[in-house]
Amino acid sequence: MESPNISPVSMDDTKRPFWSVMIPMYNPRPDYLEQALRSVLMQDPGSDRMQIEVVDDCSTNIDVSALVKGIAGDRVTLSRNVKNLGQAGNLNNCIDRSNGVWVHILHYDDYVLPGFYELLEETQRAHPEVSLIATRSFLVDADGLIEQVTPRVRSLEKGGHEVQGLFYKNPIYTPAVVVRKSFYEQHGRFRTDLPYALDMELWVRIISTGGGVILPQILACYRSSAGNITSRYIRSAEALQDEWRLSRIFNELYPNYDLKRADQIHCRYAFARAKSYAQNGDLSAANANLKFWKEHASISLRLELFIKSIVRRAARWIKR
Repeated sequence: MESPNISPVSMDDTKRPFWSVMIPMYNPRPDYLEQALRSVLMQDPGSDRMQIEVVDDCSTNIDVSALVKGIAGDRVTLSRNVKNLGQAGNLNNCIDRSNGVWVHILHYDDYVLPGFYELLEETQRAHPEVSLIATRSFLVDADGLIEQVTPRVRSLEKGGHEVQGLFYKNPIYTPAVVVRKSFYEQHGRFRTDLPYALDMELWVRIISTGGGVILPQILACYRSSAGNITSRYIRSAEALQDEWRLSRIFNELYPNYDLKRADQIHCRYAFARAKSYAQNGDLSAANANLKFWKEHASISLRLELFIKSIVRRAARWIKR
């Protein structure tokens, strides 16, 4: 397994701005980028307190410089990678380029709500010992309509190192998370061998090592759309393959991790997704997720689902 990279740069916190808002992107939709930037700019405390930088991973379909300048003038810095680094590489590049005490990575298609930075700064003053602070998130569709809300993580609302509630399903999303730059410098950044589950691994590593607070307020929006990376990973079942690998990493690192439980969760997701995709006519995605289920489902789980299917058929027959 590839170990997390260590950021080589170290700087006295007194010489940093308080915030670094880093916006990674590749071939962005202009309206999404504008919404992300404006959600930050409306809370901007000034350049001495907040670095705002767009980090472009060699976009090919748009004049990024003109787009950013048209939205934010000279207030937002634009950097462009020499070559395409991919998702993990660009995220780590964002961390390396950040110079604030706290780093906020905000994907160009996500955004934050009013009061986000103010509340998190208040929380940092109340919990100077932690390395991660997050809020809950709205999960919105391509048009920004709210579809779901992330759950509360009550065990961490007052701070701590308890990560068991993060082992099997990720309750916090990247636009809602800020991390101390010093943690990245001392303990490493995103793993590059986990293309989908890299955030889940990092949040668990940070909280278990440096402590964290997950607030009950909902002040970030994570956008889910058919074209984004997450959706592609889920359709192809690469998300499940990555989570399967992550479960082996967690099993080695955390004594209270239940690998059998994790495996059952992954297989149940695969079966449910295969069924949902098939019903919606997406046979490619259905087959990919069904293949994962066939490769990994235990005999006991197969038997359980078989019995349930018989019971459902019997219930339908009795109703006739």
